[in-house]
Amino acid sequence: MERITILHTNDLHSHFENWPRIRRYLTTTRQQAEQAGDTVYTFDLGDHIDRVHPVSEATVGQKNIELMNQIGYDAATIGNNEGLGFMRPQLDHLYDHANFPVILGNILTGDTHEQPSWAIDHKIFTTAAGTRVLVLGLTAPYHLTYPLAGWWPIAVNPALTQLLHTYAGQFDVCVLLSHLGLDVDRQIAKRFPEVTVIIGSHTHHLLVHGEQDNHSLLAAAGKWGRYVGRITLDLDEKHQVQRAQAGVVETAKLPEKPADAAEIGQLADLGKAILSEQRVANLPVAMEADPVGQPRLVREGLHAVAEYAGTQAAILNAGLFLHDLPRGVVNQNQLHELLPHNIHVMTITLSGYDLWRLIQEFELARLFLRYFPQKGMGFRGKIFGEINYLGIAYDAVTHEVTWRGEPLSPTKQYTIAGLDHYLFIPFFPTISIVGQNKILYKDLLREVFAQYLGKHYPLS
Repeated sequence: MERITILHTNDLHSHFENWPRIRRYLTTTRQQAEQAGDTVYTFDLGDHIDRVHPVSEATVGQKNIELMNQIGYDAATIGNNEGLGFMRPQLDHLYDHANFPVILGNILTGDTHEQPSWAIDHKIFTTAAGTRVLVLGLTAPYHLTYPLAGWWPIAVNPALTQLLHTYAGQFDVCVLLSHLGLDVDRQIAKRFPEVTVIIGSHTHHLLVHGEQDNHSLLAAAGKWGRYVGRITLDLDEKHQVQRAQAGVVETAKLPEKPADAAEIGQLADLGKAILSEQRVANLPVAMEADPVGQPRLVREGLHAVAEYAGTQAAILNAGLFLHDLPRGVVNQNQLHELLPHNIHVMTITLSGYDLWRLIQEFELARLFLRYFPQKGMGFRGKIFGEINYLGIAYDAVTHEVTWRGEPLSPTKQYTIAGLDHYLFIPFFPTISIVGQNKILYKDLLREVFAQYLGKHYPLS
């Protein structure tokens, strides 16, 4: 019988602390499997990059691609951190030096609705025994934000239906590189019996022994490089899969070498060194951060987002700012450590009554969120922190909300500056239900803050 071995990684999120062991495992296992007569393919499922790491930020993801090139991946797909963590001009050149193809079948260019120049919608590998392996790649199609970054997303079912129709009869085995999440993977297994293997990611789920759903084998290896996945397919002489197994290897149990720590540290040092050379502003006084209360950094941040959005009022949570800024020259490394989040400014337009209701939601959640350990949705801090306003005041006794000292007019329209983060977390439903929301996607929050500091506290 013929054996195909598939090795896979996913959702590293620039957690390079596991990278040296992952690299050794993938290269060694590939050599051993090929010596045993297996056909071996190695795939990455996306979200390898996370701009929370200084070297990923400083090199605009190019260091991640350099590291991936060490593996000899046969193909990769993208995650939302690649697709939405960069604007289109940056993503258009992310894979310029990659030694592997990017397979992506459901993201098109925003203007012409064509396949991106850096991706292919499929690849067919043919083994020495003549088995044709069709590899497809799909990523979570965020319909709200992909167009803001310059792309046109296609829903999963129509995209996969079209791809399978286009390449029908041209493959014996179909492998889907899925950055869609476990629930979607299970739906695909029910609706598309042609898909032999679904290698999953995005929701950071771990399938220690895989999962057989209908005709499909599901596999997944968690997050942050804590596990590496291995799949084996045994096929008969007619190229039909007779046995399919999936498993994972825990990287913490793989052997470590003395040079690993130095390599990992050098990646962080390189990023910090590059960012530290980029001076931003000269602060006349130190600016403190504190997740509770109304610290100086939050007050400056409120003015920064309001100025950027062109509004007279703003809302921010104090947990965004992770450390103090000292007096004197401030550089991009300090701002990256201060605001590592993948979060954007957003304007929210509401009637006076709906704005009153939104402020009641903020106040109702205030004490709960003050020390709430917020995770995900672009947030890279520890706790949500205190809610702070600019241009808005709330009377805790009467529940009255005033706009720049004046009572709200119920029917008048008001526009405030906030964050897209508030749209995606479940605490403030008024924003998603009745808000006229506009995400200002070009700049991350730290870039907005850097522009503000550079303007108001110039280096000269």
